Amino acid sequence: MRLLSASSADALALAPAWRAPLITVLLALLARWWLPDQLGLLSHIVIMALLVISLDLVVGIAGLATLGHGALFGVGAYAAGIFASRVSGDPLLGLGVALVVGAVFALITGLFLLRYQGFTFLMLTVAVVQITANLAQKARAWTGGDDGLNSYTMNPLLGHFEFDLDGRVGSLYVIAVLGIGYWLAKRVLQSPFGLAVRGIHENRARMAALGTPVFKRLLGMYVFAGALAGVAGALSAQTNGIVALDSLSFALSAEILVMLILGGTGTLNGAVIGAVIFTLLHHTAASINPYHWLFVIGTALMLVVILPPHKWGGLLARLRSGRAA
Repeated sequence: MRLLSASSADALALAPAWRAPLITVLLALLARWWLPDQLGLLSHIVIMALLVISLDLVVGIAGLATLGHGALFGVGAYAAGIFASRVSGDPLLGLGVALVVGAVFALITGLFLLRYQGFTFLMLTVAVVQITANLAQKARAWTGGDDGLNSYTMNPLLGHFEFDLDGRVGSLYVIAVLGIGYWLAKRVLQSPFGLAVRGIHENRARMAALGTPVFKRLLGMYVFAGALAGVAGALSAQTNGIVALDSLSFALSAEILVMLILGGTGTLNGAVIGAVIFTLLHHTAASINPYHWLFVIGTALMLVVILPPHKWGGLLARLRSGRAA
């Protein structure tokens, strides 16, 4: 792809798809061993990392600015919760149902949303998440409405490993799913399809002139991202034992976008880093001062906007050279 810079193309070609997911899984397992009393927080970080990876596919790779990605997470969470309460509590079956529901929901909404660009697309995504949240609130018989959906119990994982209150099984479960989802996203990113979507992001008119089916490529990426977001929602529903309306909230969509900006867009690695930074900042600042923790998050976001992550290496190099001089 000539539209990609030489350095970006080389990085995509040379970096094995399994390396970053494997490192992430090993670090997560190390954190699980080192902090056995914080397994709930670790599981939340891992779930958010998978969700932000799916958002990076839409924002950083496809170039579609969205504030409605939380709807894909929410429908996956409700799909898993409803399936567990009415059909079967098997976690893997519920995960598959949420994956399909997230993909189908992304397909249905994407067929409409992707016909628009820029600010119009952004506002329509906000409308979609608000409409979805309102529908979930009205369908009390299925979703529990404002009280949330909690009338379900998960079966043991693989028939042997029961979900415990300490989160020992749940944390291993979400880490394994993150590793698989992260690896699949990397493989898609390095495929001809992923490179074509990157090209559309950089120059849509040029790609269309070359004969690339722009709408179909963007829709395919949006559906894949919806499937990953649905899986993240299912993990949240299965490990927490409840699905609340805030899983469909606009606030969640805004938070994960902040996570992505903190870590950097377009690499998937930044999505994981941003999820870790934001969640730890949120947890630490809220425990110190629950009324002013947003000040810390806002300050961090301003620093990232003023000094993006890709400039940090240059800044450190200048500091070192100045110190040496």
